[in-house]
Amino acid sequence: MLKTALTELLGIDHPILQGGMAWVATWELVVAVSEAGGLGILGAGNAPGSYVGEQIKRIKEHTRKPYGVNVPLFSPYVDDVVMLCVQERVPVFTTGAGNPTPYIAPLKEAGAVVIPVVASAALAKRLERAGADALIAEGQESGGHIGDVTTMTLVPQVVDTASIPVIAAGGFADGRGLVAALALGAAGIQMGTRFICTEECIAHNNYKQAIVRANERSTMVTGASIGHPVRCIRNPMAREFEELEKRKASEQEIIEFGTGRLRLAVMEGDVTHGSVMAGQVAGLIHDVIPAGEVVRRTVAEAEALLAHMPSFIVS
Repeated sequence: MLKTALTELLGIDHPILQGGMAWVATWELVVAVSEAGGLGILGAGNAPGSYVGEQIKRIKEHTRKPYGVNVPLFSPYVDDVVMLCVQERVPVFTTGAGNPTPYIAPLKEAGAVVIPVVASAALAKRLERAGADALIAEGQESGGHIGDVTTMTLVPQVVDTASIPVIAAGGFADGRGLVAALALGAAGIQMGTRFICTEECIAHNNYKQAIVRANERSTMVTGASIGHPVRCIRNPMAREFEELEKRKASEQEIIEFGTGRLRLAVMEGDVTHGSVMAGQVAGLIHDVIPAGEVVRRTVAEAEALLAHMPSFIVS
């Protein structure tokens, strides 16, 4: 069993976090990952507190294992969600797309472990000073909203900057990635796209199969022109988005075009006109399996690799 500073901090069996993805990281997936010994994370997205509260209720009904809630800081409901998580004493809280400093103290006072997502070493240093308990260093290979630094270069720089545990994210789908992350100094990994292609994930099967069919060159980045780059699988919708940016459409026009596209793909299965957010690691994903099997496969492969690592070196 792989024990790291992350497993000790969170009280979990394996150093694997499931990304808190909007629309797809619901209570069903959270429970499955946590029950398997990882950390399931509820994706609050732009949902109101009432939705998040109902999801937390379901999680508590189905597992006693640690779990987390993620909220992007651009959510109009972020204040309500943070207050709810304080009231519900959510054990782990992760944030993305911004600086969560104002929320760290009240969350920690309620007993939560606070883990922000960072895309730079500078932000990592600032958030450690602000009281973050760990950091998720997410590279641009990831799906959805991304930064502009690759995982391979970002993770070791954040590790060198921070004295708290670092979780590597962006480009992980198996035990080889976990071993690589540990070699870079991370205490574990977060996987998003791999957990979409699981039986417990509520995403439409068309969405899952689009990922299964993808290769390492199937994704593209849209939204960079308005400061919100998003990685998704290349499809007619993404190409039309790209054309809007090329002809320098207004920010309002671009936002209106993109609104609701993720839900269209996830819930309705329209992978032609919807946004199929996925990371470049999609090329490593070839099946839809139980979430617990993802965790078990990843850990078993990592342990086997670590045991045989000396044999890879020719003396």
